[in-house]
Amino acid sequence: MVTYKAGDPLPEIVKDPVTKVQLVMYAGASGDFNPIHTDDEAARARGLKGVIAHGMLSMAFLGQLAESAFGAGSVRKLEVNFRGMIVPGDVITLRGHVAEITEVDGRPLARCDIEALNPSGDVVTKGEAEAWME
Repeated sequence: MVTYKAGDPLPEIVKDPVTKVQLVMYAGASGDFNPIHTDDEAARARGLKGVIAHGMLSMAFLGQLAESAFGAGSVRKLEVNFRGMIVPGDVITLRGHVAEITEVDGRPLARCDIEALNPSGDVVTKGEAEAWME
């Protein structure tokens, strides 16, 4: 059983650099084939410097953070907002902390503040996760 208290940090995760192959694979898995995620020319035609990662990919990374901290099947809720772009080559750091512990139906539930940072330390995705602690 995982035990945390309010204020405890979650174990940080540093992802491998994001790759264009990863973005193509994520497009296939998610069904989001917007060319700004897979085609540099299409991305530049829309005013970007090149392809950008799907926002939902960074959300998936934050889901991984919560699941790895609390265990498989423990995450009850995951909400995020997107604040910046991730580009190929970016190494994304995932971090968070337990904001509070409550009890729901006799079970301890952790509410965590979570975020994904780009290599410059800018928060690109920020959110909240709720996870069961048993």
